Amino acid sequence: MAGDVTPRDDLEAAVLEDVAHIGAPWEVIEIDPALADTAEFCEHYGYSLDQSANCILVASRTEPLQVAACLVLANTKLDVNKRVRKLMGVRRLSFASPDLVRVLTGMEIGGVTPFALPDDIPLYIDQRIRTLDRAIVGGGSRRLKLLVDPVAFDALPGAEWITDLAIVPETST
Repeated sequence: MAGDVTPRDDLEAAVLEDVAHIGAPWEVIEIDPALADTAEFCEHYGYSLDQSANCILVASRTEPLQVAACLVLANTKLDVNKRVRKLMGVRRLSFASPDLVRVLTGMEIGGVTPFALPDDIPLYIDQRIRTLDRAIVGGGSRRLKLLVDPVAFDALPGAEWITDLAIVPETST
């Protein structure tokens, strides 16, 4: 179901191969790399934040370095300081820097995906994503997004569904 998208590099090829291998329904959305950040992507391409998921890497702030990938809906906020910190068993935790993300995954912010992550990076997935028919995630580069059935995430190495991994922000009235 990948369509006619030709991978531009080994990373894109690995991501597309990984998602195809799982066998769940999926498709590729080729986009303008300048519009890869979630809010801009959704606004420009007509998708909603509640069907988009961000794959965010977090890292311990002390040695030894511990890293995890977290997949949360774009209309929620990753609970880094409480939920993720406890899951990882670390005292101090922060979002991984763009440089660290690139070194560990080869991916740029705006294209980070749960597919083709190194096997030693645990993947925590917010339970809310399971309720979607399809979720939009990064495609391994800033020029690709993937529209996938959430059952695809079950097959990923180190994937674990977590209740309340993210917080739903209060809406202002």
